[in-house]
Amino acid sequence: MPSHYDDETPEPEPEMKKEPSKPKRTATKMSDKQKEDLKKHMEKMKKAGMSASEMKSHRMKLMSRMRKDPKMTAKKAHNALMKSK
Repeated sequence: MPSHYDDETPEPEPEMKKEPSKPKRTATKMSDKQKEDLKKHMEKMKKAGMSASEMKSHRMKLMSRMRKDPKMTAKKAHNALMKSK
């Protein structure tokens, strides 16, 4: 049986050019003031009638924004979040 495939050498795969990626942002922790501010804000939302699942989602979104900017308050994060909807 002829084995003409043995004579062929496999072609080298073309090298993938990697684009320089953006440096990843380092995670920052929330300050104690931010934590207290967020806690008060969430209590206010609970009294306003927000469901548990809505509260969890809202809290996570606020925390995400507050971690990006250490000077951001819960009120500023809330307003920014509501504007983006």
